[in-house]
This record gives sequence, structure tokens and C-alpha cells, in this order.
Amino acid sequence: MNIMTTRKKKSKKFNPKLKEECGVFGISNNNDAATLTALGLHALQHRGQEGCGIVSFDGKNFHSEKRLGLVGDNFTKGKIIEKLPGRFAIGHNRYSTTGETTLRNIQPFFCRSSRWRNKYWA
Repeated sequence: MNIMTTRKKKSKKFNPKLKEECGVFGISNNNDAATLTALGLHALQHRGQEGCGIVSFDGKNFHSEKRLGLVGDNFTKGKIIEKLPGRFAIGHNRYSTTGETTLRNIQPFFCRSSRWRNKYWA
């Protein structure tokens, strides 16, 4: 089999169609990062309605809040936004393509890894 035949076979598997699932929004270097991220997720709500989550960073610690349901039902309450201090935030709307509907499947995923010198990853 020559190289051109191999390339043609591989290109048949390629699907250039944009896959529009989930929504991701982030803000950096703003005192209202979590609030603005919640507004951005609200604008992207059509990308996913199963759940939503935001992780913020205050320069020292990461803060994470995840909820099932719509952004407007969860992140418009001042109590929730107050739990997300910091000048940096990233959020995600979940459109389920796999996995069950549980909080643990809502992103942004967040973990602490001792392998990477106790750095946090979201």
C-alpha cells in the first residue's frame, strides 16, 4: 500500500463538521470575574442545560461551585457568587454526551495533585 492510499483512507475518517456541545467562558484580571463568568455562561446556555460550574482563583486558592440545571437558576444568587472570590474564573455549561447526570460529571474539573508539587488544576 503506498502513502497516498493510506492518506486517502485516513481522510475518509475525518469529519470537518463543527461539534457544538457545551459552553466554556473565562475572565482574567477582573474583580468581578465570577459574576462576569456567570453572565457569559448564561449567554452560552444554549450550549448545555444539564449543569454548570465555575472555578475562581483569588491569587492563593481555587474555589469551585457546581450545580445541576440552568445558570440563571443557580449563579444569580449572591450567596453562590460570594463563594467564588478572585480576579480569575472559568466556567462550563454541560451538554451530556457521555456519563450520567451527576455533580461529579459537571466541569470545570478540579483536583489537587501532589505529583505536580501540590499545584491545583482546573
